Amino acid sequence: DMYGEGGNHFLHTIRRNPNLTNIVHNNMVYGLTKGQASPTSQPGFKTPVQVNGVFLEPFNPLAVAIALNASFVARAFIGDEEQTVEILKEAIKHKGYALVDIFQPCVSFNKLNTYPWFKEKTFYLKKHDPYDRLAAFEQAVQTEKLPLGIFYKHPGKKTFEEGIKAYEADKAPIINRMPDRKKLEKLIKAKR
Repeated sequence: DMYGEGGNHFLHTIRRNPNLTNIVHNNMVYGLTKGQASPTSQPGFKTPVQVNGVFLEPFNPLAVAIALNASFVARAFIGDEEQTVEILKEAIKHKGYALVDIFQPCVSFNKLNTYPWFKEKTFYLKKHDPYDRLAAFEQAVQTEKLPLGIFYKHPGKKTFEEGIKAYEADKAPIINRMPDRKKLEKLIKAKR
């Protein structure tokens, strides 16, 4: 889970700003453990472990990402495939770290956050300036109704790759680079 066990990676990936799109399927439950509450579970959600219901405030990944100045932050709902596809296209085109939190009901273990629940509890951001970080944060902390769309963009933020001198010499992904055989042989001989 990106927001639980993966939390340290989540925070430092935002900080480093690599050219990466992070797609998180947020179903507000740990389905593999048969319904255990997740960091984003809503208060009142009952599970075999939380028999009286979750009482903690849910983790807000979008607010955290915006507070850490992530360069792209968005949320979609899988029940609206067209909007989800458009958001994913924008995220993939974005240069730098892009978080796309996708609400996706778990029909097996989460009977609270269902398709009808999401349709009732969400709305689309309209007349929103995604370049205004404060406005994005204000939208991200809403709890009565949950906004969908692109919250924040910081297109000028330097990527992790741009901070590495070797990247300037060869912008191809490392997997596609061919090492200089003579330099490699010389290095191997020097280490013998």
